[in-house]
Amino acid sequence: MQPRNALEALTLRPTELLRSSWPWRSLAYLASGSLLGAATIAAVVAMLVVGTLLAAVVVGVAGYVGCLLSGIVVARVERRRLRLVDHDELPDPHLPPPRAGLRAWVTLRLREEATWRELFYAALAAAMLSWMDLLVLVGVAYTLLISIGAPWTIADEPLSSTLPATLAGLLLGPILIYPVIAWAGARAAMARAMLTPPDEARLRELTRSRARLVDAFEVERRRIERDLHDGAQQRLVALSMQLGMARLEVPADAPGAEPLAAAHLLAKQALTDLRELIRGVHPKVLTDRGLAAAVGEVASVAPLPVDLDLRLPGRLPSAVEVTAYFVVSEALTNVAKHAGAERAGVEAFLTGRRLIVRVHDDGRGGADPAAGSGLMGLADRVAVLDGTVNLSSPAGGPTLLRVEIPVPEPTG
Repeated sequence: MQPRNALEALTLRPTELLRSSWPWRSLAYLASGSLLGAATIAAVVAMLVVGTLLAAVVVGVAGYVGCLLSGIVVARVERRRLRLVDHDELPDPHLPPPRAGLRAWVTLRLREEATWRELFYAALAAAMLSWMDLLVLVGVAYTLLISIGAPWTIADEPLSSTLPATLAGLLLGPILIYPVIAWAGARAAMARAMLTPPDEARLRELTRSRARLVDAFEVERRRIERDLHDGAQQRLVALSMQLGMARLEVPADAPGAEPLAAAHLLAKQALTDLRELIRGVHPKVLTDRGLAAAVGEVASVAPLPVDLDLRLPGRLPSAVEVTAYFVVSEALTNVAKHAGAERAGVEAFLTGRRLIVRVHDDGRGGADPAAGSGLMGLADRVAVLDGTVNLSSPAGGPTLLRVEIPVPEPTG
């Protein structure tokens, strides 16, 4: 297995390590680290001087703000430098600004924890780490110079006395590669630990990836629904019509009349089952007419009376509508199967930028999300959109399922 970073490269056989690019990568990383530290010190000193001389004007404030934000630039360069000794990319923890403009960008950056962590890293790198990089490079170079170059640096000694030092230097060169790579790997590991996004940022990225997977899943559901609706369902309709016309042509007392009637009945049952399947995959009414119409259709086919109170101003984002629809559909299915209720109700309304959906019934209660009733699946689906699910179901009833789903601001 090929090493992913400089520390893993130390496990290679000496011949493989010396033939690889890791020694040169490590040297380049340490040399660029020394230059980056010097550049950081020079830039910060320049901004502080400008800010001090022009403290009474806007330029002075900009200079001080630039010092605070200098860590962002240093961290961005460091993430690129890390690729020299670490193949794993380090993600950027910063969020995109809520709107365009320099002021929005600066305001957001000054409020982010990542900005201050990067500023601390920049200060540490400039004050200590870059000098240690330089010390390692100078130490290795000086050791090789005084050993290999002994015949030239010690002119008053005979060649017989300095030649062993040259030979020792030639042997020492490959050995000194190990501390260079080790320090480069340790330096990179330290930078990665300090610049790695916190758990909150990783959770936000995980949530975004889950949302993207859900969106892709919904696109696939719609494709399946469309293929079933336009393909298999139309063929079953045509088959049912053909069987119906064939029954009209065959006398009732004919030998094939009874099997033909049974085939016609089976075709109609298959068509009914397919329509239910299509409605479960992705209801067409949800796409065409929105959440209120889709919930009304679910309530109309429920095996018990369902009272509706839907106060929705219009269409909502597709992901919100799909999630809310399946919440209502699954909840009413659970009521019909497990609650023993005589009546149920569904409410949906907006409060600020949150959609509230409540499903209640007058059944026996005692609903347990861990009992395999589908409530855990609903909670997972709602959690993808940063929503919440609350269930109240005391023994003896009634049961109330309350779901809150954030509604994102419209873009564009």
